[in-house]
Amino acid sequence: MATTITRRDALKSVGAAACFAFEPASSDSPAFREIAAGIFVRRGLDEDVSPTNDDAIANIGFIVGRDSVAVIDPGGSLRDGERLRQEILKVTKRPIRFVIMTHGHPDHIFGAGAFQQDRPQFVGHSRLPLTLATRGEYYRKRLDEVLGAGRGGMIVAPTRLVEHTGTLDLGGRTLELTACPRAHSDCDLTVRDAGTSTLFAGDLLFVSRVPSLDGSLRGWLTVLNSLKTVKASRAVPGHGPVGVNWPSGSADLERYLGILVAGTREALAKSLDLEAAVQTVGQSERGRWKLFDAYHGHNVTQAFKELEWE
Repeated sequence: MATTITRRDALKSVGAAACFAFEPASSDSPAFREIAAGIFVRRGLDEDVSPTNDDAIANIGFIVGRDSVAVIDPGGSLRDGERLRQEILKVTKRPIRFVIMTHGHPDHIFGAGAFQQDRPQFVGHSRLPLTLATRGEYYRKRLDEVLGAGRGGMIVAPTRLVEHTGTLDLGGRTLELTACPRAHSDCDLTVRDAGTSTLFAGDLLFVSRVPSLDGSLRGWLTVLNSLKTVKASRAVPGHGPVGVNWPSGSADLERYLGILVAGTREALAKSLDLEAAVQTVGQSERGRWKLFDAYHGHNVTQAFKELEWE
C-alpha cells in the first residue's frame, strides 16, 4: 500500500491544518486557464499527497503586467513550482518580480524555491515568518518522506512583509494586498487586481472541498464578512473552481462555518464531550463537501476548543 500523508496526520503532529492533498503530476495535470485578461490559474485536485504526485493541490496562478509578473502562490513542492515557472515562460518573457504566498500551508509555499533564480521579492503576511519558523521544517520533512528526499522543496522566507495593506506595481497594473486578522490561518493575505475586478482569496475561500480550520472560527466569519464588501466580480478560491462569482461564491462556506459555530455551541450547552460533538456537529453538511469525513472532525475539534471558553 502506498504511503500517504493525510491532513489529519499533520494536524495530530503539529496541531495545524497542513493541507496535504493533491493532484497527479503527469501530462494529464490540469492546464492553466486565463480567467481574465493576463490572469492565469491552475486548479488543484481534491486528494491527499502520495508518492505519485507533487502536492499540487492548491489553486495557483500568475498575473502578467506591462513590465513584470506576479506569482500568486508558488505551489506545493519544488516540482509543482517548476511547472508553474515553465508555464509563465510560455506566456511571457517579462521578469517574475513578485512571488506572493497567501499563507503558510505546504500546498501554497513549497514551490517557492523554483523561483529563486529569478530573484523576485517573496511577499507574505507579517506573521508568515513565525509560521515558517515554527512549522516549516516539520512540513518539509513530512513532504520529503512521502515524495522523496529533496522533492518536497525548500523553505523560502518572505523578503517583503505586509502588516496591514500594500500594493505591487506590475507596470500598468496594480495589485492590492491585504493582511487579514486570524481566520483560516494566522497569516492569510488576499490579493486584488482592480483592473479585472479579481480577488485572490487564498484559503479564506473554499468551494466544493471541505474547509480546513487552522486559525479562528469566529475570526474567519468576521474576515469573510469583511471580504464580501471588497469590490470584485470574481474570486479565486484556494481550493475549488478557478473562479467563482463574488460575493455569492462565499455562500456555501459561510453556511458551513455558521453551522459549525451554532452546532458547537449547542453541543457545549448540552455538556457534550468532544468525542460526542465530533460525531454530531455539522453532519447535515456531509453530502455537500468533498473530503468531508477526512477533515470535518478536526474542524469540530478546533471549534470546540475555541468556543468552550466563550
